[in-house]
Amino acid sequence: MTNAAGTRFAEQFARAQTLWQQGQIASARQVYRQILDVEPEHVGALDAMGILAGQSGDLEQAVQYLERAIAVEPGNAAAHYNCGLTLKALHRLERALACFDRAIALDPQLVHALYERGVALQQCVRLDDAIASYDRVLRIKPDHFEAHANRALALFALGRPVEALASCDEAITLQANHASLYLLRGDLLRALDRREAALASYERAILLKPDHAEAHCNRGAVLLLLQRIDEALPSLDRAIAIKPDYAEAYFHRGYSLRMLNRFDSAAADFKTVATLAPDFRFLPGTWLEANMHVCEWDEFDALVGQIAAGAENDAHVSHPMISMALMDSARLQHRVARTWVKYACPANASLGAIPRRARPQRLKVGYFSADFHEHPISRLLAELIEIHDRSKFEIVAFSFGPRTHDEWQQRLVRAFDEFIEVRARSDLEIASFARHINVDIAVDLSGYSSGNRAGIFALRAAPVQVSYLGYLGTMGASYIDYIVADRTVVTPASESHFTEKIIYLPGSHQVNDRKRRMAEEVFTREQLGLSSTAFVFCCFNTTYKISPATFAGWMRILEAVPASVLLLSAGHEMAETNLRAQAARHGVDPRRLFFGERLPPEKYLARYRAADLFLDTLPYNAGTTASDALWAGLPVLTLMGNSFAGRIAASLLMALSIPELITSTQQQYEELAIELSLNPKRLAQIRAKVQENRLTSSLFDTAQFARNLETAYTSIHDRYQAGLPPDHIKL
Repeated sequence: MTNAAGTRFAEQFARAQTLWQQGQIASARQVYRQILDVEPEHVGALDAMGILAGQSGDLEQAVQYLERAIAVEPGNAAAHYNCGLTLKALHRLERALACFDRAIALDPQLVHALYERGVALQQCVRLDDAIASYDRVLRIKPDHFEAHANRALALFALGRPVEALASCDEAITLQANHASLYLLRGDLLRALDRREAALASYERAILLKPDHAEAHCNRGAVLLLLQRIDEALPSLDRAIAIKPDYAEAYFHRGYSLRMLNRFDSAAADFKTVATLAPDFRFLPGTWLEANMHVCEWDEFDALVGQIAAGAENDAHVSHPMISMALMDSARLQHRVARTWVKYACPANASLGAIPRRARPQRLKVGYFSADFHEHPISRLLAELIEIHDRSKFEIVAFSFGPRTHDEWQQRLVRAFDEFIEVRARSDLEIASFARHINVDIAVDLSGYSSGNRAGIFALRAAPVQVSYLGYLGTMGASYIDYIVADRTVVTPASESHFTEKIIYLPGSHQVNDRKRRMAEEVFTREQLGLSSTAFVFCCFNTTYKISPATFAGWMRILEAVPASVLLLSAGHEMAETNLRAQAARHGVDPRRLFFGERLPPEKYLARYRAADLFLDTLPYNAGTTASDALWAGLPVLTLMGNSFAGRIAASLLMALSIPELITSTQQQYEELAIELSLNPKRLAQIRAKVQENRLTSSLFDTAQFARNLETAYTSIHDRYQAGLPPDHIKL
């Protein structure tokens, strides 16, 4: 457009601008059209018409006007910027970026273009480039609220929550009344494991916006992490009331209900999630686990099939702990674990590498657990801690579980050289402290079991990190160097399905406590509600380990041995109802199923003496319950599977030198159970062998176990000191 033409239309253009500012859009548009009818290359009118078309929703026409303006005046930064905005709204991001880049080249101080360029790059998931663009904005305009907020989001998406939190706090300083910022801040604090602070941020978001469904949901989620489940439920209920189709809120509520042992209600919520969001992360395994606790198997085959297929494709289908009870495959369990750790707990380099130091006179071994109280882990571990060789090792507990002051916790507090309670500290704080006190070997006793803090090990708490006892499979994590096992639970063929290197202990990997007391009381069959003449099969595994295939096998055994009953562990009332209903479906009188109440440990052990044969489960064998039964002198019949979790009982029996109770097919398992029940003499011989071997075999030789484990600890630390990578250790 010539200067003369510009002068000629200046008054008319100014009038159109005034009309626009006054909100008389139709009149303004009419004047701009009049200008363009006479002067089609009037850049101001073209730019204005483009903007107005965009505001009215006609984005295609807006682009046409703006591109005409650019063609007339290529050096017009504003036209390039406005065209970029419109193209971004049309999700033509590469073309939008080209426009923003041109606008910035023409005017490097054009803050709006720099900011929108960052937004477009963020939408393209070019997060580092987006952050660089926001940084340029903030150098020009340090108080640019949106740049701080979006920078925080981009940093969070890159897994840099510390930097993201700083940007989020800058944004809050500029505008303190944005509920969404406090929601983001809560999410960042939760990612940093600062749970109480996260809770405060969510509550601030709710104060600012009481109907903020996401804030209520995330408040509930962090209360769940804090084990304040009764408080979590009202928050999740509120989120669902505000947003009835909120899948994530249903998922967290389901998990809260599951933690309260309200498994049927939990399963109902998970089923709702499946309706609302069929691909919700880790839903199939979580839903199925809730069902399995109450032995509700209607969806079992479909969900197991979905989990197995998803595992093959590295999909988010199951928590690793759950998969152990679903799939008898070390390979698939490995895939599930790798997928989980990549999503939930990847390696975290925030603390940097641990500087190598001279080998100390005594190796400091840290045992980390949520279960240093009345718990199967403590019942197995206590004597080992007491008899570790203090001339060579310093033994420290990192307890992130409850303070119970029960007998087992008090015993462990006395046994450790130092018992450090860290449950209120973040993963970062715990890992930093472990480094500060120079822990040489960190032993994770939780893995992915309930209450775990895998994030501590992701940060690398010690130069050498070991998985042991609490989680019976690979963690799939690069930061776990070793797993303690034996030659039965891990075979040469399955080594490739472990991320960790294997410490092969002689005998069984499972430590036991010879000091476990058994009540002198002799339980009669009548006390247990059983017939004095019945053959008593029993299994005190938790109900979620009972698969439909295992139960069907048990029913065939009962059918073949008419004068027999099955004694199980009492659990959820619905589980008992469902199991009796399943028995009836298999043609077995439901009254032949009995459920033993929960007893103190000494009486629980003594009750085993009233049974005749322990029947194991697959794909997740008995662990502590199997060693309890054997310690009480009760034979354990197992079906050996193909994964660590499916070979535990076989490991115990091999260490006890009773391989005749190990079967390798379902048919063998059932046939041997029937034969032993009908052949009292042979069963008596095996029972006598269990009684004799439990006092002489390696399974309950805790002192020798301690020396073997200490030899392994020394070997793996020597490799580290020599600058060698982890490798299999075979003792």
